[in-house]
Amino acid sequence: MDPSKISILGSTGSIGRNTIKVLRHLGSWEVEALAAGKNCEELLEQIEEFEPRIVSVADEETAIKIEGSLATSGSTRRPEIFYGNEGMERVAGAEGVSTVVSAAVGAIGLRPTLKAIEAGRRVALANKETLVMAGDLMTTAARESGAEILPVDSEHNAIHQCLRGETNKEVRRLILTASGGPFRTKPLEEIRNATVEDALAHPTWKMGRKISIDSATLMNKGLEVIEARWLFGFGGDQISVLVHPQSVIHSMVEFLDGSVIAQMGVTDMRHPIQYALSYPERLAGELPPLDLAAIGQMDFEEPDLERFPNLRIAFEALALDGTAPAVLNAANEIAVQAFLDRKISLAQIAEINESVLNSIENRRASDLETVLDADGQARKIAAEHVAKANVQTASLPAN
Repeated sequence: MDPSKISILGSTGSIGRNTIKVLRHLGSWEVEALAAGKNCEELLEQIEEFEPRIVSVADEETAIKIEGSLATSGSTRRPEIFYGNEGMERVAGAEGVSTVVSAAVGAIGLRPTLKAIEAGRRVALANKETLVMAGDLMTTAARESGAEILPVDSEHNAIHQCLRGETNKEVRRLILTASGGPFRTKPLEEIRNATVEDALAHPTWKMGRKISIDSATLMNKGLEVIEARWLFGFGGDQISVLVHPQSVIHSMVEFLDGSVIAQMGVTDMRHPIQYALSYPERLAGELPPLDLAAIGQMDFEEPDLERFPNLRIAFEALALDGTAPAVLNAANEIAVQAFLDRKISLAQIAEINESVLNSIENRRASDLETVLDADGQARKIAAEHVAKANVQTASLPAN
């Protein structure tokens, strides 16, 4: 495998676009394959710039559009075009690729990420659902194939940096930091009545719509706790969450002797992406240095589980293990989309998540089909809850 060749799953999403920026800065990588959704305009620009051999899109209709645009562009080097799950797996397993950036949003990234792991690639992982749903399967496959899983999420990337040169037996706990989202200081009633626009207005990070809602409910932190369990091998009793609104410290590790190592940096996803691509080297970046004097002070708070019950529910799913995390993830995806579609209130996301988690028998996540079956059951039941929700859509603010 050529160490300079890369594939990107989710190239037109937030992480994908930032990966492209990092690649432009580094200047020494060849983009062999790209997978995107339906954003034809941006994908065509990426194809023109990087000339990948393989491209995958969401569906056949989008594939036809891309092929038509390339045919009329006069380009002499055109990629093979695929679509759907098969296309994503082709991108993940592209011949000669050493690194796969897994940045597709949601459970759709599960199969292609496993494909990359089974092929022994380095996986720069931004798709948290992969480990939330099937952490045991993914980490087992990585051990068998020799694949590396390097986290791109800023919190897990920070922990990875803090653990360099340390051993797990020296660690007391991992501390994931959370910005607190747009409702950190809001009373419960105001959170319950929040609009889509309120929930999307993240005070620190610029992210996609789904992850922005997860940040507003602290579900993103709950999913990250489950992900950390598989990335670093610690149980839920050794993982905690601390609200840190300035988002300067991205996470910390506390050791048995009481020492705490924290990773700090500017709030820009290009840093963890570049770290995952260049590890174990540290290469010069293009981001400005962290100015602690300008920041002035840093605040820390315990998360309020009454106002943000999704975090409690995630810890409960982690304790159950098995297919419970996959069930929670699926229910949350359905509930978040329903909120974005103004079919339910923000508070009902947690209500649906807890109800679905408690209604499906927990099974051992012994294989991918069992995990996907649990995922399908959860989506069906969550959709039924949405259909029954007592929210008058007409009364919710319009876009």
